[in-house]
Amino acid sequence: MRRLAVRGAAGDAGEVAAPAADSTDCARGRHPSPRRLIDLCAIWDPGVFLPAVGWKRASGFARRRLNEAETLNSVREAQLELLEAARPRGPGSRERGPVLRMARQQQPPPWVHAAFLLCLLSLSGAIEIPMDLSQPPTITKQSVKDHIVDPRDNILIECEAKGNPAPSFHWTRNSRFFNIAKDPRVSMRRRSGTLVIDFRSGGRPEEYEGEYQCFARNKFGTALSNRIRLQVSKSPLWPKENLDPVVVQEGAPLTLQCNPPPGLPSPVIFWMSSSMEPITQDKRVSQGHNGDLYFSNVMLQDMQTDYSCNARFHFTHTIQQKNAFTLKVLTNNPYNDSSLRNHPDIYSARGVAERTPSFMYPQGTASSQMVLRGMDLVLECIASGVPTPDIAWYKKGGDLPSDKAKFENFNKALRITNVSEEDSGEYFCLASNKMGSIRHTISVRVKAAPYWLDEPKNLILAPGEDGRLVCRANGNPKPTVQWMVNGEPLQSAPPNPNREVAGDTIIFRDTQISSRAVYQCNTSNEHGYLLANAFVSVLDVPPRMLSPRNQLIRVILYNRTRLDCPFFGSPIPTLRWFKNGQGSNLDGGNYHVYENGSLEIKMIRKEDQGIYTCVATNILGKAENQVRLEVKDPTRIYRMPEDQVAKRGTTVQLECRVKHDPSLKLTVSWLKDDEPLYIGNRMKKEDDSLTIFGVAERDQGSYTCVASTELDQDLAKAYLTVLADQATPTNRLAALPKGRPDRPRDLELTDLAERSVRLTWIPGDDNNSPITDYVVQFEEDQFQPGVWHDHSKFPGSVNSAVLQLSPYVNYQFRVIAINEVGSSHPSLPSERYRTSGAPPESNPADVKGEGTRKNNMEITWTPMNATSAFGPNLRYIVKWRRRETRETWNNVTVWGSRYVVGQTPVYVPYEIRVQAENDFGKGPEPDTVIGYSGEDYPRAAPTDVKIRVLNSTAISLQWNRVYPDTVQGQLREYRAYYWRESSLLKNLWVSQKRQQASFPGDRPRGVVSRLFPYSNYKLEMVVVNGRGDGPRSETKEFTTPEGVPSAPRRFRVRQPNLETINLEWDHPEHPNGILIGYTLKYVAFNGTKLGKQIVENFSPNQTKFTMQRADPVSRYRFTLSARTQVGSGEAATEESPAPPNEATPTAAYTNNQADIATQGWFIGLMCAIALLVLILLIVCFIKRSRGGKYPVREKKDVPLGPEDPKEEDGSFDYSDEDNKPLQGSQTSLDGTIKQQESDDSLVDYGEGGEGQFNEDGSFIGQYTVKKDKEETEGNESSEATSPVNAIYSLA
Repeated sequence: MRRLAVRGAAGDAGEVAAPAADSTDCARGRHPSPRRLIDLCAIWDPGVFLPAVGWKRASGFARRRLNEAETLNSVREAQLELLEAARPRGPGSRERGPVLRMARQQQPPPWVHAAFLLCLLSLSGAIEIPMDLSQPPTITKQSVKDHIVDPRDNILIECEAKGNPAPSFHWTRNSRFFNIAKDPRVSMRRRSGTLVIDFRSGGRPEEYEGEYQCFARNKFGTALSNRIRLQVSKSPLWPKENLDPVVVQEGAPLTLQCNPPPGLPSPVIFWMSSSMEPITQDKRVSQGHNGDLYFSNVMLQDMQTDYSCNARFHFTHTIQQKNAFTLKVLTNNPYNDSSLRNHPDIYSARGVAERTPSFMYPQGTASSQMVLRGMDLVLECIASGVPTPDIAWYKKGGDLPSDKAKFENFNKALRITNVSEEDSGEYFCLASNKMGSIRHTISVRVKAAPYWLDEPKNLILAPGEDGRLVCRANGNPKPTVQWMVNGEPLQSAPPNPNREVAGDTIIFRDTQISSRAVYQCNTSNEHGYLLANAFVSVLDVPPRMLSPRNQLIRVILYNRTRLDCPFFGSPIPTLRWFKNGQGSNLDGGNYHVYENGSLEIKMIRKEDQGIYTCVATNILGKAENQVRLEVKDPTRIYRMPEDQVAKRGTTVQLECRVKHDPSLKLTVSWLKDDEPLYIGNRMKKEDDSLTIFGVAERDQGSYTCVASTELDQDLAKAYLTVLADQATPTNRLAALPKGRPDRPRDLELTDLAERSVRLTWIPGDDNNSPITDYVVQFEEDQFQPGVWHDHSKFPGSVNSAVLQLSPYVNYQFRVIAINEVGSSHPSLPSERYRTSGAPPESNPADVKGEGTRKNNMEITWTPMNATSAFGPNLRYIVKWRRRETRETWNNVTVWGSRYVVGQTPVYVPYEIRVQAENDFGKGPEPDTVIGYSGEDYPRAAPTDVKIRVLNSTAISLQWNRVYPDTVQGQLREYRAYYWRESSLLKNLWVSQKRQQASFPGDRPRGVVSRLFPYSNYKLEMVVVNGRGDGPRSETKEFTTPEGVPSAPRRFRVRQPNLETINLEWDHPEHPNGILIGYTLKYVAFNGTKLGKQIVENFSPNQTKFTMQRADPVSRYRFTLSARTQVGSGEAATEESPAPPNEATPTAAYTNNQADIATQGWFIGLMCAIALLVLILLIVCFIKRSRGGKYPVREKKDVPLGPEDPKEEDGSFDYSDEDNKPLQGSQTSLDGTIKQQESDDSLVDYGEGGEGQFNEDGSFIGQYTVKKDKEETEGNESSEATSPVNAIYSLA
């Protein structure tokens, strides 16, 4: 049995009792809409980070993260101490024990911590005006400042804004009004300022290059976008040139220049051979950042290939290849002996003269470089020499910034990420080999484009209040600040006595309603600019609550929760919380109130249940809301399934008894090998167990019991082992009952040696099943006293064995016997035997170095057990250093199984060694393991996301991969988040559940499938590393075309009588387009015979159809499908009701006997049959009274003889009590009647000849035609006195 360290909970998963308020950002203090699937301002619950509302969806969100719980860390230790302190002591404490254990198992996955911290930071955000109140415009979305577009696509320049009333938009181009109406190619999206420039009808994108700016205006002010510089991507061709072979002496330096054509953006350069084989690079041969290929010294082997520079252009995804260079290497040793490649001094072996280093790039002894703050600084030194020089980097007057610096290109380049002012100074590279060394000094100057110190924020004031807008930025050189109002310079605006400008601050005093406007702060220097909009809104609004009233929040005991109370008012109200309508304001201790009004309860107890009231107050009044909090007991499995070993064909029962809160609905399900278990006919699932009958080999595996409620769940796992069948015994014991063997006894230790001992035992009774194996186990009393481990296994014919022992272990042994039935009880333990000590002969296994935070690396290993310790005071010497550096080893001695290295750079490789040591000495030299420091969240999002619709359910994605240095970890995958925004069908509700598609690895494209046709979708891309998701790309919208519909729902076939069949159906659940109608196909069948298929087409609004039957006996098969313009969709198939017994026509349709009995034709037929029978009886009576015989065939001269006419397919069978066969007929084994000599059968009337059924089932041309047929064909009549033949006889 294994109890999983998982108890995912939708802990705060609450129920919202009223409709949610408008969706606004929780960072602004608003309650999120219940339709939002992921809300970062959510409740952390053990193992799950849950949305604050929409709780039923939250529980699904929780379950999808249960598999993360096995990689939890110990962030909640402080909270667990509170739990421990809260546990009752002494009597009555047993109920809380499992709860505490559950809490320890419910530690959050690593991604939770950053999200939770982000949520806490957002709780102090500014309050935003509800959209139903008047407010100036706010820019919500815009294109980037440097907007480079693909010349093959239409141009899209984004600008979106909100406001009340909704703003209007206009644009400037190169600071002049851009008249959109005069250019037929340019249009503006509806309810948006986004420009679309369409080139489908021709035109050159280059004509539209320039600087664009968007203006969003309503009657309260004007907001401005950034100045967007539009440029068209360029990928010019490589100039044609003929390159002569490059002649170089072996050992000399060489530079192959690339000189790529200038592109926008700059192309990516790489070198390959003309046969597209990559050029192997190392510290001797490498590519510089300028694209040139540098040889520190040329070797004869370099002549074996040619060298071609390749340029990959970003937008067109094309690769242009330069003509290849060919090398001719002059050498003193023309033989390229491959055996010399591994020679310790290949240069002297080939007769190459050794040289001191000299710099190939940069040249000289000093140079300078300027870099902007926040960018990456790349310093490069490439040196020539024989042997190839090593490069080392230093900073004058200080150390390299270890948290930001990393070495690239075989130490030839130093990259410092996110440069700041303290990174300026002098750096130098040292190139050295055994012949000498040289250095090059690079002076680095750090400049800065403007960056915010205080960005202006929207100002919401009440009439008469004072306020200020602050615009404070820094840069190098110092940026200038310019204020504007509604897009015009403040100096040219009308004077306002309530406004005063003091440099980077605007002060407002005694503001009035007329002071509403949008202010712009533009701060700039020679390296760039920043533009920010901030409006001043003057409102007089009493407090109002923005969330649903009287919400119900349910939470699991001992969890953390947060009660939200979003509010608004002007002046800004103060908010207080009360419990059960009394007491003082709740704040402090177990409660914490955030600036946006949310109340956090750090650890829920039973006494926290109740009604919480939040009251918002300002000078205009007050408003209040209530939240009812219910505390629920956790779900836990108190009797768990246990590991079992079962023989094939037996019955196994796995228990799973659960205790849960009775007010919650409990669901118990089972998994097999972590997949949902299909409960077949050999299994029986009950509330507290799973029973498997007739166990087979395929039943072997792990079984997980999942007990879940709406709020939480618990898991427990067990493993089932199935024993294969053994050969059937043939001896006399086969008939005797078999059992598990008795335990072995009388264990004795002999031949005691330093590393071995002989163990002897006496076998127990095998209980009629031969013993197949013996398992010897041992226990030691130092590391794990009382725990038994398997030592070795021996055949069942052995009762004495030599055991190999480890040093410094106090052994005790026992033996277990095994036969085909099972295992015996363990024998009684032997006496103890202690071996002498020795230094360790091995080191710990599974050494790993992984970061648990972005600035650390946790070194872990599997601790050595008692049999590998070899001595007292086992400890571990841990060593580490940065990979590919000349740092000395750091070391520390550890007694546990982990050590955390702090203050590490983000995701840097380390060399790690862990060596065992005890009081007798050290273990062998350990292997070096490569570990990595902690990952940080990716800093960049995929760009230039392009969507191509493949069909109605799939799209193709293409994006630009992020730069490797922005991943800040191991790139796991690119991930697309997409959701169905709406259907193109009116009034069709769609689920906006956010879905995701993963594209593992570093790839630039992928396919998203299983989409709904005829729908509007939105999509965002992120890059994912081991830490989590990076920032999201801009949201892309796309529309799927029409598809074929799903099958009509609830297709029903009813048969009220024998004449008609009624069909009814409902519209398809997924129309996937505009329905244009339905197609019904039906065919009659009788046995294996099929009639002609009939097709009916209906209008899209028709959902009923009544069909007139052609005959009362045949059944019908109906196929119904819906149609769109694309075609027919999935079909629904039904058949007309089957009669209980199809053997006889009179027994058919027994469900409608009451209906048939009331039909006029049925009554008339019965009367005619009765009359014929009466006439027959009268004729028989007359004949007998005359003393004659009944002349069945007076006029026939053909002798009577038995004849079995063949039955035709589709003949009708008569077998029930009301239709017994006549005398002389024979009943076949399948229940059909074969009349011996009669041609007057219903087979002829129903299927053959000229007799046939009409639509109401009556016979057409039956008797006269039949009689003529008999007379002309001369067929024999039946010996039976059928009514029809009797009449013919009289005639």
